[in-house]
Order: sequence, then structure tokens, then C-alpha cells
Amino acid sequence: QLQASGGGLVQPGGSLRLSCAASGSLFIFSDMAWYRQAPGKQRDLVAAITSGGSTNYADSVKGRFTISRENAKNTVYLQMNSLKPEDTAVYYCNARLGSKITWGQGTQVTVSS
Repeated sequence: QLQASGGGLVQPGGSLRLSCAASGSLFIFSDMAWYRQAPGKQRDLVAAITSGGSTNYADSVKGRFTISRENAKNTVYLQMNSLKPEDTAVYYCNARLGSKITWGQGTQVTVSS
């Protein structure tokens, strides 16, 4: 199971840090990712980190968002800086281990003045 937290309301230019805690002992072997879905739009990849620590980002968040993982806590983070109104969405964490994909429940991020 994945439990996401850290969403909320923030002003443009502000920051938030999302956390996703995983249960079980297979976290260290899993590739992790954050996706987001705005109303009426498809769910898109925001950032991903492999079990080995390699990262990739959507072009729209490069330089502003940072994904990281703390294996000792079975947790993946998404540090979001310089937030924009277009970052408003429900953010979901995702774990991939082989062919098994697990989704968290989502956390709402709203960027508005």
C-alpha cells in the first residue's frame, strides 16, 4: 500500500513537499513515481526515481521539482518549488516492481492566490 500526504493550498511561487509512504519490504527494489491529474485531463507523469536512484522529470517541472527517496523509511518525496497555478492537480504516487503496479490514494495540490 502507498499513503500519500503533504498536499494543500499554496500561493503561486510557494513550495510544498509531498510524501508517499510504502508498506512492505520490497520498497528498496521498486521504481517510484509521482503522477498528477488535473480536472478533465489525463493523468501524467511528473517525476520518477528508479530503485538505483536515477531520476527523470516532465519538462514542465524540470528545475522546480525534485524527487527523492529514503529507503530506510520506505518513503518517496516530491519537493515542489516555484509552484504555478497550472501545477494544481491531484498528485498520485506509484510503485512499479516488475509487472506489478501500485497506486496511492492521491493528495490535492492547489496553487492559487
